[in-house]
Amino acid sequence: MRIGVIGTGRIGTIHAHTLSRHRDVGSLILTDADPARAQALAHRLGETAAPGVDEIYTWGVDALVITTATSAHAELIGRAARSGLPVFCEKPIALDLAGTLQAVSEVEAAGTVLQMGFQRRFDPGYTGAREAVRSGRLGRLHTVRAMSSDPEPPPAGYLPQSGGLYRDTLIHDFDIVRWVTGREIVDVYAAGSDAGPAMFREADDVDTGAALLTLEGGTLAVLTATRMNGAGYDVRMELAGERDQIVVGLDDRTPIASTEPTGPPAADKPWTGFLERFGPAYEAELNGFVEVVRGERANPCDGREALQALRVAEACELSRRERRPVRLREIAGGAVAAYG
Repeated sequence: MRIGVIGTGRIGTIHAHTLSRHRDVGSLILTDADPARAQALAHRLGETAAPGVDEIYTWGVDALVITTATSAHAELIGRAARSGLPVFCEKPIALDLAGTLQAVSEVEAAGTVLQMGFQRRFDPGYTGAREAVRSGRLGRLHTVRAMSSDPEPPPAGYLPQSGGLYRDTLIHDFDIVRWVTGREIVDVYAAGSDAGPAMFREADDVDTGAALLTLEGGTLAVLTATRMNGAGYDVRMELAGERDQIVVGLDDRTPIASTEPTGPPAADKPWTGFLERFGPAYEAELNGFVEVVRGERANPCDGREALQALRVAEACELSRRERRPVRLREIAGGAVAAYG
């Protein structure tokens, strides 16, 4: 199998390393907006660099992995669909609903594969939580609490193209809440704070946000995110039911300290970022993509799933700006995905 990797930045480099050592991947063709960066990575891996995307198609590949800037995702997905190629793409498909719907429609019309990069679906903790909910171990699920806390903000230049905290960071939580619980989100109420560095206000973004979600069946979910968590990288999910309560992401590297006399000590080596915390999950999702291309498993996260997460992000942004509850039916693209 020959795979083209479009984009050789931080996450593209990680995916290229994973694919280059995969037993079912014979070779890679790498390309990037910075040709020298793609060439350097290809040299390190013993793979081939292409001067541009056109050459990837001319030279021929069996599948594509897209890790470019978000602004290029939808166009690249559409081109791959028209060429009959299966695609793995980092989230999101696009920063707007129109671009997302167009790309999803092209994939569905062509009958090709689009697997989205929501890596938490491949993390053992979240997998275990999903199994606990589905098995009935928790009983009636009444409360979900989730957080995504970055230890420091991204570069100022990244913020205007990120889509904002809800589309860039909390979109992972929106996806994983749906995936773990198997329930759709009915309405949202969101708020945000830009009281941190001025670059957030200049980008019309927030450095900290919260959302109260109502799920089907009445389950309530409270989600928070921040770019300013100085203690370290902290991603957790708590699920509470009438029978039991569980937590994802609580271990000896969770950057939190108890004030109780008998509480656990602070982590000696807290998580530093998402690449470290979710390294095995990133590798597992690419291994899963190879299995999808080989016809050995069903697509674990298609374009419709990504669309639903974006719709929740759009609802939260609308709620934050207008200071009101927003029902998901107000947001376009409401076809409901099926859960296995």
